[in-house]
Amino acid sequence: MIRAVVTALALVLPGLATAETLQVQPVAKDIWAIIGETEQRSPENLANNASFGLIATPDGAVLIDPGGSWQGAEALHRVIRELTDQPVTHVINTGGQDHRWLGNGYWRAEGATIIASQAAVADQTARGTQQMSALARFLGNALEGTEPAYADITFEADHRLEIGGLRLDITNPGPAHTPGDSFVWIEARDVMFSGDIVYVDRILGVGPQSNVRDWIDAFEVMAAHAPAHIVPGHGPVTDLDTARRDTLDYLENLRARIGAVIDTGGDIMDAPGIDQSDWAYLKQFDSLAGRNAQTTYEQMEWE
Repeated sequence: MIRAVVTALALVLPGLATAETLQVQPVAKDIWAIIGETEQRSPENLANNASFGLIATPDGAVLIDPGGSWQGAEALHRVIRELTDQPVTHVINTGGQDHRWLGNGYWRAEGATIIASQAAVADQTARGTQQMSALARFLGNALEGTEPAYADITFEADHRLEIGGLRLDITNPGPAHTPGDSFVWIEARDVMFSGDIVYVDRILGVGPQSNVRDWIDAFEVMAAHAPAHIVPGHGPVTDLDTARRDTLDYLENLRARIGAVIDTGGDIMDAPGIDQSDWAYLKQFDSLAGRNAQTTYEQMEWE
């Protein structure tokens, strides 16, 4: 049984000693986005500071990304129970960030099969200890129960999941925000779960694990499906034009501006001064724009 929901349903969910707010947005028939905070990881959000997804079918439900901790996964599960009576049979990890996989252990204990690209699992393995240490600082006791757990099914470039008469095509188009970022295309519903290939409403983050040049290519592979509805890795449900504006255009501006700095003999200290003002409306702009520029300089310096 799949329960009806209103257009935007805010659920305040009790944590162990705190509370977390997740917002549900219906996307298409039997498909929802579950939108977390755009702020930093905290005991309140349980590392669920990202966007997730749920697809309910007669043969079970599929969760797009498991939550950033065991308790974060429990919080997601409380939301899911308000949307469908179907058990979560599959969990897809769309990348290597903590909220894309560190809730896996909870869902495995619930009997779900976990799916991820080989590159994502390699990234998770490489950065798992670092991520757990960081979450211990951010979450404190709210990290209790969380242990790394990796995918049951892995794939190199593409994987198809057919469940309840619905086909989900999972693609790792190459490195983006993380090396193993994947998108999930549901053609029958014209819905794209982009993972961290797309950010809207908040500025994207370019970290040491990111690849700005290949991220642009990955975006174009995703966009070639021309989805009507995109559930981004961060932010609310959106359309392709908004995704291009907030993600692709920003990435292209980074490379163009940093390329000009390099061509004129500038160094990494000049990078934060590039003009990114067209994206100053995005949340966390002041915190991340300068760092994004410097990391992009480090990547482009040796191209």
